[in-house]
Amino acid sequence: EQKVALEAIYEAIERNKQKTFLLQGVTASGKTQVYLKALERVISEGKQGIVLVPEISLTPQTVRRFTAKFGQKVAVLHSGLTFGERFDAWRKIREGKVKVVIGARSAIFAPLTKIGIIVIDEEHEPSYKQEKNPKYHTREVAIKRAEYHNAVVILGTATPSLESAFKAKSGEYNLLRLPNRVAGSDMPSISI
Repeated sequence: EQKVALEAIYEAIERNKQKTFLLQGVTASGKTQVYLKALERVISEGKQGIVLVPEISLTPQTVRRFTAKFGQKVAVLHSGLTFGERFDAWRKIREGKVKVVIGARSAIFAPLTKIGIIVIDEEHEPSYKQEKNPKYHTREVAIKRAEYHNAVVILGTATPSLESAFKAKSGEYNLLRLPNRVAGSDMPSISI
């Protein structure tokens, strides 16, 4: 199932074509492994990626998994950082020293210039909506940025939002399913 999902994502990456995928998978189905492999492909092509999580509290575990894979090429952006930490991360990103930006909704505005992929994990979460001015929905900003860069968007979730489910059903988004759990030892063996 992960291979099928990755093949579709890789094809869009290789064609340098904007495509939005709804990756619907149960807990422990290997969604994060799909994100990692897709990011690896994008980075190998000299591009960058953004990985969004719905809450700051989820950022440390996500950062650990992605830094284990990509090392110092990862930057973190979220409101829980001090002004100085945010400034340092922003500068590193702006200078092109970063390949992957991880953070909550505001990280969608990271100053990357070669975006190849944007991942929104748990896309159904209401925290992706900014209710204060300027009002925006992170999913919509991600899709617009992806259109500009001819990048891929992956909306990952076990329970899609009503909007995303409708867009997948109507064909606007490409639906990829991971209906089965994967044993932890099997996950790293995914290769294409």
